Amino acid sequence: MGSNTKAFTPVTASAPCKYVVPPATVPVDGAGSLTFSNNQVSAPAFILFYIPPMPNPIPIPASQLIGFIVVVPLFITLAVGISFAWFPLIFVLTALPSFGAYNILFANVAVPIRQQKGLPGKPRDHYLKIKDQALAAKFPSKIPMETFFEAYFDQKIDLPEGQDMMYTLEHRYEWASFVFTLGNLKFFLTQWIPETIWHSKKQDEDQVREHYDRGDDFYNWFLGPRMIYTSGIITDLKTPETLEQLQDNKLNLVCDKINLKKGDKMLDIGCGWGTLSVHAAKRGANVTGVTLGRNQTAWGMGKAKEAGVADNVRILCMDYRDIPKEKYDKITCLEMAEHVGVRKFQEFLIQVREMLTDDGIFYLQIAGLRRAWQYEDLIWGLFMAKYVFPGADASAPLNWVLEQAERAGYEVAHCDTIGVHYSATIYRWYLNWMQNKEKVISTYGTRWFRVWEIFLAWSSIVARQGSATCYQIVLHKNLNAFDRNQFIGGRTKAASYNN
Repeated sequence: MGSNTKAFTPVTASAPCKYVVPPATVPVDGAGSLTFSNNQVSAPAFILFYIPPMPNPIPIPASQLIGFIVVVPLFITLAVGISFAWFPLIFVLTALPSFGAYNILFANVAVPIRQQKGLPGKPRDHYLKIKDQALAAKFPSKIPMETFFEAYFDQKIDLPEGQDMMYTLEHRYEWASFVFTLGNLKFFLTQWIPETIWHSKKQDEDQVREHYDRGDDFYNWFLGPRMIYTSGIITDLKTPETLEQLQDNKLNLVCDKINLKKGDKMLDIGCGWGTLSVHAAKRGANVTGVTLGRNQTAWGMGKAKEAGVADNVRILCMDYRDIPKEKYDKITCLEMAEHVGVRKFQEFLIQVREMLTDDGIFYLQIAGLRRAWQYEDLIWGLFMAKYVFPGADASAPLNWVLEQAERAGYEVAHCDTIGVHYSATIYRWYLNWMQNKEKVISTYGTRWFRVWEIFLAWSSIVARQGSATCYQIVLHKNLNAFDRNQFIGGRTKAASYNN
């Protein structure tokens, strides 16, 4: 692994891009929540109580899963012939295994929500070169997605000569199956659940520093000169904009959405390498950025000095829970709140509210997931949690985020979904990564290159097709005296929705 402190020459421009958004080659849907049927609940009930399945079942996956989890301990209790007093204990012992078994089994038999049309019908060898003969024999046709990427990281699978990972993954439904493996189950039970429940300062610090202090060169080779690890914004639908243009568009849009004024006191939580903090300072704000990354802190203050705004920028290297209790006119948090975690999300929102002036604005940009999920979405999410963003378990459907915000005393001024913008951004990161392939491999090794190769290619597709997305949410305290007039004429103009 490369050194965190070694000197390197940053890239000054990103790779050229010929698409506004990478086109969908063969967009097909897989199985998921919409293919559940209440027959899955009533079938066990039929076995035990001779109750026939409901006609015209309504797809309500939660009820099916709950039904299965309840029926299993009930069946054990009746089959063994023990007292019903033991039912609660058996329920506790079997709930998690039943949850896992239900999803593993159903993923293998579920049908796609739409008929999969347009796939070329080419053999697996057209897309993959499986070097491990035992692996090839075990999976003669389709290979589980988790098995594929683990084998690819270990160089047991290669791509055919001259083939691109984007092309391979665009055709993934030809050669991959989206089912849960024992590897998925092990990670979910032994790492994802404990980390989701715990989220201590030590845990978050270790995860963030292992990730973001890997080396500035590592990130510069795909983020480019702006060093921004969040979604950019497309403004031109005809001419492909560069990565730098997408990020500059976003920086200006964020400042406009919070009505940033000269002299505003601004807090940027999870400021990364400080690019937004420096940009806002150049527009006249006095900015405090907060990050747990040591490298990011040094980089950001260096950029503030280069821009001549060092007197108006301070970047603090600390946990968000330790931010000094001051009042700010504007608070921004771009794609950091996911790392707060589901359990502590409400506490985080209340903490931000208490740091915001009564007439202040809070801008929350947060990655999210679609509610009507497909199995590919879940398997991608487990991959991301394991290899790319450990601890970022507060990526959720929009309704959950907004409900949390309203419970914490905010009003939603407006919200935009920018998933397709994220697809365009990540695709440009992918092009940068591939352009710097030899540098990455020589410094960090083939495995790290391949992890990020799959992360960037797959995530660009996932964001384009709606599996994951990103929300820009503008919030303020829901107080009677708040001046809501400032939002008139922005998102209420019909023309603004075309921008």
